[in-house]
Amino acid sequence: MARATHLAWLVAASLLAGCAGPSLRPPVPASPVVADSAPAAAELSGIDVVFLSTMAGHSERTLQIVRLARDRLRDDALKTLAAAIEVTEADELSTMRGWLPTTGPGVSAAAGHDHAGHGDDAALDRLRAASDADVDRVLREVLADHQRAAADLARAQVGVGRDERVRDLARRIEQSRSAEVELLSGYDDQVSGVPGAPRSS
Repeated sequence: MARATHLAWLVAASLLAGCAGPSLRPPVPASPVVADSAPAAAELSGIDVVFLSTMAGHSERTLQIVRLARDRLRDDALKTLAAAIEVTEADELSTMRGWLPTTGPGVSAAAGHDHAGHGDDAALDRLRAASDADVDRVLREVLADHQRAAADLARAQVGVGRDERVRDLARRIEQSRSAEVELLSGYDDQVSGVPGAPRSS
């Protein structure tokens, strides 16, 4: 019960755009992005466009990973976390696609980025091959690695990005992905701390 409560708390945090960072402080809701505050595509620098394009591809792959495993997961808390990640990243993906220009500086470089790559083809193969007994563990490992890469990318953008609204999105992505990585990576420790604890079915 304590494990499920802890996971549920973090899930709620990850659903908020201004969720807690790695220290897992109580989340402070961020102001939602409204149409008037969205950066004009023509005004974005090349580095902002490349970040949005790369992160959009990364989120597309996150959705593939989660949707591939969600119907096979056994642990209820992990199901809840996966659902929260799916909702959050689908929303962020919609925002990033809306901000991306179709012409102008940075678009050629962004277009050259392979959205289908991200080094996760092997991860998808692992999920497909995982037995029902192992799929929870494999998803935790795959997602932890994948979200760690997203946090690193977002952290770098905060330091070099030009548009403050894109940098703010990067900050929120870095915080949410870091919190997810901490949760996913510490999951085995939480389970091992409760000897003989039954699994949710």
